[in-house]
Amino acid sequence: MKKTGIRIVLVILILSGISFSSLKKSFDTKQNEVFIDSMMNNALKKGFFPGAQIIVGSKDSVFIVKNYGYHDYSKKDLVKTDDVYDLASMSKVLGATLVAMRLVGEDKISLEDKLGDVVLTYKNTPIADLTLFELLTHTTGLKSGITFYKSLLSTPDGSPLLSNQQSADYPDLFDNMYVNKNIVYDTKYLSFEPKDNYVRIYKNMWLNPEFYKSVYDQIAVANTNKRGQYLYSDLNLILVQQMMEAKTGLKLDQMARGIYNELGISKIGYNPLQWTSEQNVIPTEIDYLFRKDTIRGYVHDEAAAILGGVSGNAGLFANAQSIAVICQMLLNNGKYNGNQIIKAKVVATFTKSPLVKKGIYRGLGFDKRKPDEFFKKDDFGHTGFTGTFFFINPENNRFLIILTNRVNPTRSNRLMYKDDFSAKIWKQVNK
Repeated sequence: MKKTGIRIVLVILILSGISFSSLKKSFDTKQNEVFIDSMMNNALKKGFFPGAQIIVGSKDSVFIVKNYGYHDYSKKDLVKTDDVYDLASMSKVLGATLVAMRLVGEDKISLEDKLGDVVLTYKNTPIADLTLFELLTHTTGLKSGITFYKSLLSTPDGSPLLSNQQSADYPDLFDNMYVNKNIVYDTKYLSFEPKDNYVRIYKNMWLNPEFYKSVYDQIAVANTNKRGQYLYSDLNLILVQQMMEAKTGLKLDQMARGIYNELGISKIGYNPLQWTSEQNVIPTEIDYLFRKDTIRGYVHDEAAAILGGVSGNAGLFANAQSIAVICQMLLNNGKYNGNQIIKAKVVATFTKSPLVKKGIYRGLGFDKRKPDEFFKKDDFGHTGFTGTFFFINPENNRFLIILTNRVNPTRSNRLMYKDDFSAKIWKQVNK
């Protein structure tokens, strides 16, 4: 009789689509909220960041939605749900990779496509035969990044832009260095008023597009001779963007916006002042080197700024609620509200680790980690330099989003990383 009863329960569970793992790992909202509140209050007290948004959810539910702290340390403006954060490198997956997934699913681009065949600028260069697959898995061997913007800066007497010692000539902190007080701009390429065909890169800065030739020339020779090995690089996703734009004739922000519109999310996009108010954009760093201002409403990342705020490596702004919809779509194998946004097989391909046998745990675009006390083998997501984090656990049907501006007032603040802050919360919500 007992065995018969068990069989009946099994049949009911199977027909209902309820898995044992979901029953075993039901979410204790109260317990997790207490834990997160404690972590957040401690972080705010210690100055990890001035404020944050957090969402925890599953493919069909949102368990916790909370805002903490303020826009900055003046404590004038509380963080609100509609406020948007600079996502930094989370843009690599929530922008460029998402578009790549759509295009691969529509057979408009192939993972085996070669850079030089698609983007003629690179046709006869050392990086011509890099594939889209290599770019997305960060196995091209390209150096991690290039500070293109620094060639636009100089000093009248040729002294260094930065010093590791503070002095009267180097008064202001930039990361762990101090900035020369006499920096001048290259007026051949930079203008502080609008000019025909110039690209706006900050609220009072416009760039001569002739500068881009030097950018592409530097990328073309940025090879470190480590092709096939994992080396995370902003350049990879800049090239992914160029491949997709060349293939489609559309700009990255146009293609991304099409996906966001299908998902019904509006608090996400590039160049946020085109679609929200400055008061709803969380400020990032006080930049004493390049823009000489508190950056708000314009992308923090200098490479993305040079590219006009729309870049494969950075540039997206969003609130946690918009990202939550993307997480739910990915947990539902590319489907949201009955619409197949991304093909299921493409979601599976991009979120797995195809190079594990080589000791590379990266997905296609997506960050994945070697399993440890915090991360499981099927987890995928991404982090951002500004203090942003999202991860998804498909086995446990769980996602976590943490948005902060830890770079306010300066990027030298790395307290949240030293404490494994985001990873600890991720571990907790997956218990």
